[in-house]
Amino acid sequence: MSTSTLGATTAAIVPTIASTVKPSEAVQRNPFIRLDPKDNVVVARIEVPAGVAVPSEGVTTLQPVPAGHKLAARFIAKGEPVLKYNTVIGFASEDLPAGTWMHSHNIAFGDLVKDYRHGLDYVPTKLLPSDERARFQGIVRPDGRVATRNYIGVFIVSHGAATVARKIASFFDEDELAAFPNIDGVVPFVHEQGVGMERSGEPMELLRRTIGGYIRHPNTAGALVIALGEEHNGLDDFLAHQKLATGPMLQTLVIQRAGGTKKAIAAGIEQVRSMLASANEVRREPVSAEHISIGLQCGGSDGFSGLSANPALGRAMEILIEHGGTAMLSETSEIFGVEHTLTARAVTPEIGKKLVARIDWWLRYNEGRDTQINGRVSPGNNAGGLANVLEKSLGGAKKGGNAPLMEVYEYAEPVTQHGLVFMDTPGYDPVSATGQIAGGANLICFTTGRGSCFGSVPAPTIKLASNTPMYARMSNDMDINCGVVIDGEATIDQMGRAIFEQILRHASGEATKSEALGVGLNEFVPWPLGISD
Repeated sequence: MSTSTLGATTAAIVPTIASTVKPSEAVQRNPFIRLDPKDNVVVARIEVPAGVAVPSEGVTTLQPVPAGHKLAARFIAKGEPVLKYNTVIGFASEDLPAGTWMHSHNIAFGDLVKDYRHGLDYVPTKLLPSDERARFQGIVRPDGRVATRNYIGVFIVSHGAATVARKIASFFDEDELAAFPNIDGVVPFVHEQGVGMERSGEPMELLRRTIGGYIRHPNTAGALVIALGEEHNGLDDFLAHQKLATGPMLQTLVIQRAGGTKKAIAAGIEQVRSMLASANEVRREPVSAEHISIGLQCGGSDGFSGLSANPALGRAMEILIEHGGTAMLSETSEIFGVEHTLTARAVTPEIGKKLVARIDWWLRYNEGRDTQINGRVSPGNNAGGLANVLEKSLGGAKKGGNAPLMEVYEYAEPVTQHGLVFMDTPGYDPVSATGQIAGGANLICFTTGRGSCFGSVPAPTIKLASNTPMYARMSNDMDINCGVVIDGEATIDQMGRAIFEQILRHASGEATKSEALGVGLNEFVPWPLGISD
């Protein structure tokens, strides 16, 4: 499918997708959505009062049902599984008459028996021939890697250099960069680690791997790495561990050797200035969509996320993968309960077992703790209609579509496999996205139902709203309205194709809403695994 062919397919639906539904029109439709014939619950499209007849289900609402929440479509006995998308999301905590509002107050969290079926349902993706793949305007680096943005990064090996890094980066404002139009910015990548932590082992390994991944990222044209001079993550040890060689576009600065804060800032400004001309010598050119690597995120999810934004993004990822690209699913604690749907379509049994091993690590680590993987979701998720982590995971996993699982990576590992892959990360968005970008994601797609103001650099974030009211309320932050699926104005397939087209535009340089707002400079958050010294 060529870009022009796909563009013609979606052009006719873009006006529809951009529109909204009037409340009076929405009320005239069935106020509930049935997701699968075998489900014993349906989902409220809008807020529904008590006493409303639902002819499609032959029931009447017994209590008010908030938008995005569930209604018992028939009598559900105590202990009986509650089915959504024909998948167990919990168990009835009491006898529930038909028409009952279903939520965390009457849906109990419980253990599931899972059939992992490692690799038994694997179906290879039918890749499009190279000459039929969509193209975007990318930046081709000398080594052949393709960038979507062009930044100079100011990095620190420990928090002791944070202020110096921020002041150096802030010097290069629009006026200073006016003569270098091909540079997207000079940005600081500061964090709170590198001191007061284990000097070796997994925590230090994760930190070094993350910083190194950002330095090597295709979107990083040049890097200045700063050290205080006395830190557990020593500058020389970091460079050696990451096999990074200094040169004109990778320079270092030690604050104590420079003579303190003021002199270090002045020296760092000159070092960055020396990189500007070379970093500016880039141009965009047509390249295959196979060079697009998407980090998939969701935050502030609601009862509509798994019905609109997540499956629509999943359809877009299926299209991207057909064009040779990469989709990176993460947030390990937020696929718990549905991981068997991924292991079943793993390319090999070994890949499926790698995913289960990461789930087992999370279960051991969180044993006895009041955390999401043990059932309870965040207050915002709960208010939006998600009863527990099983229901949240059911929707979250849909971001990867139905593509086969090709590989499983640990946090911030370089991602080299194309197709759908999984990276082990926490569910906390900044930490998770940081790992994905360190692994090579050159765009982030972030779905939200409650609303999010997240952004990221050097890989920009595209935000997708699950419902029209939130999209309208936060239109300055949202890039795409997937709420039209709930409104009945677009199908999942139509929405997915429109998302794919917009991904191509943002990969080609069109600014996302978060970029336009300058959001993303504080969202570099390496996973703080381990203890503090």
